[in-house]
Amino acid sequence: MVSDNTKIGTGLMFLGFTFLFLGILFLFDSALLALGDILFLTGLTLTIGVHRTLRFFSRRDRLRGILAFFGGVALVLMRWPMVGMVAQVYGLVYLFGQFFPIAAASLKDVPVIGGVFRHPAVEGFFASFGRGGAGDRRAPV
Repeated sequence: MVSDNTKIGTGLMFLGFTFLFLGILFLFDSALLALGDILFLTGLTLTIGVHRTLRFFSRRDRLRGILAFFGGVALVLMRWPMVGMVAQVYGLVYLFGQFFPIAAASLKDVPVIGGVFRHPAVEGFFASFGRGGAGDRRAPV
């Protein structure tokens, strides 16, 4: 059974992604991007819980990604949307890079797009995200 906080958090994360998409679509509108950032962070906290969110964003081995992501959020809030989004994307790739090969492996079984993820070039691209760490591939949260 899924708790109410998880349901609300998932909805807020969806709204956050929607506002982020619209902010990028409307030529990096800083108000939409800031609203999307706030909704995404609130939804993430409600979905996985306060303790797990704080534990995830306070790990020393991910300090570069954490600083880049929250620095990007701060830049978007200070109305520097393009630079802020570049910093956020870098931070997200640094934080969730281990998860990309796991997601790509599960997408290989999807009927329509599975063939794309089974292509050798695409497999090599996603496998490159798993390198350079501790060697174990597991979900980041």
